[in-house]
This record gives sequence, C-alpha cells and structure tokens, in this order.
Amino acid sequence: MRTAQHYIDGHWVDLGAGAAHGESINPATGEPAARFAAGSPADADAAIAAARRAFDQTDWRRSPRLRSDVLLRFADQLAAHTDEIADWLVILNGKLRREALGEIAAGVSELRYYAGLARNLAGRVLEVEPGCYASLEREAAGVAVIILPWNAPITLLVRSLAPALAAGCTAVIKPAFQTALAHNLALQCLTTDERVPAGAVNSVIEAGSAVSQQLCASPDVDVISFTGSTAVGKRIAATAAGTLKRLSLELGGKAPALVFDDIDLDRAVAGIVSGSLILAGQQCTAISRVLVQGSIYDAFADRLAAAYRAVRVGRGDDPQAQMGSLIDVANRDRIAGLMEQAGSIGRVLVQGRIPGGDLARGAFLSPSLVAIEDLQSDYIQRELFGPLLVMERFDTEEQALHRANATRYSLASSVWSGDALRIRRVAARMRFGTVWANTHNKLFAEAETGGHADSGYGRLHGQEGLNDFLETKHFYWETRA
Repeated sequence: MRTAQHYIDGHWVDLGAGAAHGESINPATGEPAARFAAGSPADADAAIAAARRAFDQTDWRRSPRLRSDVLLRFADQLAAHTDEIADWLVILNGKLRREALGEIAAGVSELRYYAGLARNLAGRVLEVEPGCYASLEREAAGVAVIILPWNAPITLLVRSLAPALAAGCTAVIKPAFQTALAHNLALQCLTTDERVPAGAVNSVIEAGSAVSQQLCASPDVDVISFTGSTAVGKRIAATAAGTLKRLSLELGGKAPALVFDDIDLDRAVAGIVSGSLILAGQQCTAISRVLVQGSIYDAFADRLAAAYRAVRVGRGDDPQAQMGSLIDVANRDRIAGLMEQAGSIGRVLVQGRIPGGDLARGAFLSPSLVAIEDLQSDYIQRELFGPLLVMERFDTEEQALHRANATRYSLASSVWSGDALRIRRVAARMRFGTVWANTHNKLFAEAETGGHADSGYGRLHGQEGLNDFLETKHFYWETRA
C-alpha cells in the first residue's frame, strides 16, 4: 500500500518519533486504499522554520523570472502526470473520472496564468510635489500557510499555492488526509524542480487539528489561505487573531438558482441537475436551492424530479455513471438521515436511497429533492454538503430576491431566464460573490471568486488572488537640493 509522506525542507519525511500511519479509505468500496504519515506540531514547527529560512535567506522572493519558469514547469509536469493523478482522485475521493480530469486541467491552467503574473508585479511611482517622490512597491508577504479540504484537492492546492509562489512567498501546506496521496503526486510535479530552494514549499499531513492549530498560532506565519467549512474558518480566525495574520477564507455556500417562467424548461432542468450534483453535491458553489416561479413550479418540479430519479450513481471509473460517491459512509448516512426527517418539514419529491449490490459497500446515495417554504428551516439556512436539493416557490422578482438573499452564505448563485435584461437586473441585486446567467459552476483562473459573511472573505483566482500574498511598501525620496 502506497504511503503519503510529509515534505519538509526539501526532503520527503515519513514518521517522527511516536507517530503512526493513518489510512485513506476508498469511499466506493469502504476499503483502505493508501496510507499517510500522521503529522505532529513538531512537524509543523519544522516546516514553518524551513519556510522562514527560505524566505529570509534565499533569493526566491526577489526572483520573479525564476518563479514564473518554475510555475510553468509545474504546469507541464502536472499535465504529463494527469492520468495517474486522476486515477488516485477517483480512488480516494469517489468522484467521477471526468470530474478528476477537469480538476487537473483547471490546475494546469491556473499555474500557467500565475506564471505570467509573476513577471508583472509592478508598483507605482508618484511625484507628490516638486522633487519629492513616493514609490509604492509590491513585495511578498512572507510565509503562507495553505489548509486544504478533500473535495477538490488539486484545484484548491494550485488555486492558493500558485499565487503564493508567484508573489514570492514560501509555503507550508496542510492537505486533507483523505486525499493525501493524490496531493503528494501533484506536489512531486513541483518538488522535482531543483531550482526551487529547500524550504520554499513544505507539506504536513494530519487527520486531526493539532498541526493546523500550530500553523495558525505561529508568529512566523504571515498569511493563511483556508478553504473549508464556516465553523472551522471561524476557529482559524480566532486562533490567528493573536498574531494578526492576514487571512483568506473561502468558506461554506448555499447557492440558489432562480428559475423564471420565460426559460426553456428542458435547458434549465439539465443545468440544475449538473450544477447541483457536481462532486455529489460536495462543492461549496454547487446549487443547493432552486427557486422556481409559481406559474411553472409544478411542471418544473415534475421534470426535475424525473431527472433526479434517472441519475445513474456509480463508481468514478464507470463511464456510464452520472454521480459518484460521497466522501465516506458517515456523510452518506448523515444526508440519508436528513432525508428521513424532511417529510416532517416539507414535501419529499425524490428520496435518495442507498443502492444495493456492490455499491452498498461504499458511500453511495442517490440524489434527493425536497420542497420547503419555511425560510428559517435548516434545510434552507444550513450548508448540507451533499446530493440534497431544496426547491422553493416565488411569484415576483422581489420575492425571488428576498428568498435568495435570506442567507448568511453569499458565495455563488445563478439566474435562469430568457430575458437578458431581467437577468442583469436581478443579478445586480443579488448579494453573492458570483452570479451566473443560465449556467452554473463556470470557474476560471482569470476571474476572481469569493463571498462575504459566512462564506468568508478575500478573493481567489485572477489578479486579486495575488493580493493576499503581497504587501505594499511605501518608499519616499527627494531629488531637490
């Protein structure tokens, strides 16, 4: 069985004193698929120290052309190892192979994008009065910690690591233990480049939270980039407050899709199905609420229910599968339990079931659809993170906006209509970091994403994605006599 190791100060490291290996489970079979080295606070300290030395004592942060070339080679190597990494994503995550391939392709694109920006970190100079100049210079922020979830481990690694390295930071990564081996395979595409100074990139694995707490509390860490749940994000913010670290937090989502009565129903149903069941609903931008105008509500509900019942659940390597497994049996049972309770709160249109046969051993669950009108219901207000879609009714634009915005989650949303002016008008009043028109989950390296309130703060992707990893220095000088 292959083992994922730590990477500290330019070396792959297995176990420290008194440590043990953990197991990563294949969610499609329930069987162990790989092992990982379980890290400790001492491993975290060693990684931070290595990153600090690389930042303070090497030329990495002053070498933008080198960093650009390193990111380009990283992209090429990641592309060259696509098949092996995709295989392990399917095994460890349970996602469909096409989802795994799309994830790696997105990572390659992101690396190439930030390779270009690495050579364009320009500041500005102003003459504030005759002979008096102010230079605003962009500099690397320091040591960046990147804490990752399991649902898209390659895309989310690159989404933070690429801008951090482009800016000139050094990094300590804490990957999810569930997908640690896939993470290692991706990281090896970078660490084989001998031009990267020892300590510039480090990685420590753990199944608990002691390593994360150490990383967040350390005074030698300058930036934390975290993707994950709102509850954990708030704990990270509290821990980091003692040293006033800069934080980039992409947290939970409760994405609504607003469906108006002038949309083509078949197109909208197909879009809602794909937008809600990506990664079995385990993506923070996935559609979790569908708000439908009253005049088409019944017809839309019938078509959407029929489409949900027809979804083929299967292993990620099954080319006929339309949705893979959840990450583990515990989460499968959690979502199944929510559906058992849903009938007392709303109207169950499609009740997800645990399939029989070989799939019964894994974390498989067919998708569920429930109609709920109470805006205060946990099914509407809480991130459920699974293949459970809530359907709601509205009659007017004002009602649609009121319902859509009645949430602390503000990450992503979509509007479905045949009227382009209506889409633009509604989008302008939706309090979400992203609003898609007649589609969902379109994410690009060039376009910033993020939310506010319980969806976190900061922006990832795009030019703004560099901001969390850069500082601005004001240098003043005079030329007058």
